[in-house]
Amino acid sequence: MQIHVVKPGDTLFNIANTYGTTIQAISDANEIDPSLPLVVGQTLVIPIVGQFYFVQPGDSLFTIAQKFGTTYQNLAQVNSIPVNFTLPIGFRLYIPPRPKVPATANAYVEPIGNTVSETLENSARKAAPYLTYLAPFSYRVNRDGTLSPPPLNDFKAIAEANGANLMLVVSNLEEGAFSSELGNIILTVQAVQNTLLDNIINTAKEVGFTDVHFDFEFLPQNDREAYNTFLRKAKERLSQEGLLMSTALAPKTSATQSGLLYEAHDYAAHGEIADFVVLMTYEWGYSGGPPLPVSPINEVRKVVNYALTEMPAEKILLGQNLYGYDWTLPFEQGGDPARALSPQQAIALAREQNVAIEYDTTAQAPFFTYYDANGAQHEVWFEDARSIQAKFDLIKELGLRGISYWKLGLAFPQNWLLLQDNFDIRKL
Repeated sequence: MQIHVVKPGDTLFNIANTYGTTIQAISDANEIDPSLPLVVGQTLVIPIVGQFYFVQPGDSLFTIAQKFGTTYQNLAQVNSIPVNFTLPIGFRLYIPPRPKVPATANAYVEPIGNTVSETLENSARKAAPYLTYLAPFSYRVNRDGTLSPPPLNDFKAIAEANGANLMLVVSNLEEGAFSSELGNIILTVQAVQNTLLDNIINTAKEVGFTDVHFDFEFLPQNDREAYNTFLRKAKERLSQEGLLMSTALAPKTSATQSGLLYEAHDYAAHGEIADFVVLMTYEWGYSGGPPLPVSPINEVRKVVNYALTEMPAEKILLGQNLYGYDWTLPFEQGGDPARALSPQQAIALAREQNVAIEYDTTAQAPFFTYYDANGAQHEVWFEDARSIQAKFDLIKELGLRGISYWKLGLAFPQNWLLLQDNFDIRKL
């Protein structure tokens, strides 16, 4: 796959000619209407084998080969040029595809209320071919250890038809929020734990889950060791039944990081006990906070670097958002929350407002600003092909197990094309 960033004057016609493909192929891959104008700064994934590179000042065959993980001799041979050829600025080089690496991919899917919308089900159906796990969110623990299930609808059939496994997500959500009090009951009352584990195992067998995933959040620091002890107990029970166990971890950068979200999440213990973990490396920019990139690569890397001091890389799934936010400025704490939107919706909004999309190279994230009909300024941060490729490069660089998406339902077709282009997704 090729990532192309739209420049002033670009059209689908000249882009297709540049890469030797068709307008229809580009439109289909990016799920765009070819009759609509492109947005300056918009990324397009070009569905070709390998990619093209256009020579920049200072480039040589050697430096370009290093950039793409090949040799200058191979580049010369593939492009039918001498190894000592002087590269003109703008010269088009063909870069052959790199070998894919194996990876695990999970995606949470969160039905709202008691039903699964057709849109959400279709989103799961589109994503399932690219997933190792499909994770309905979530089975909520009651105070007596019983479980309140999410609606599953056709999720099991969708997973089975695409060689994906179901992940049983267990949370301490209560009345729409993570409950510290409920978490304490689960972690300290043995009778509740025993009932809970019995119910988890029975549910896993009945429905066909293969992994049990604990997402216990907002636990007090005093429950840190109790959580570790519970996980050891759960792991022993689940292993006896042939079930894997994983956990979700808040995005920490040190063992002593303070705050209710972080203190009870012991990276070293989870890395020892669980089969794998999901690092929740997103929501730096969130609906109730000031405008920021949702998963800036520089901050994500800090979390991963710390995690690697506590657990092996092959146990880590990198968390990744599939959405962005539109903030109204000036930001006021406690004011109206930012509006969530998909990458596709963000591009459509930039087109509607006739503004260019910019790119923060430190955060590796696209953004733009605009003024609405009432004169209020807005700031939008979202994901595009460049930002998701940066995460894939990080996974490959550090040898991580794979990726975990929060959450299905908002369209981001480029992600799935690039995921397939970078990795051989494990099917269990």
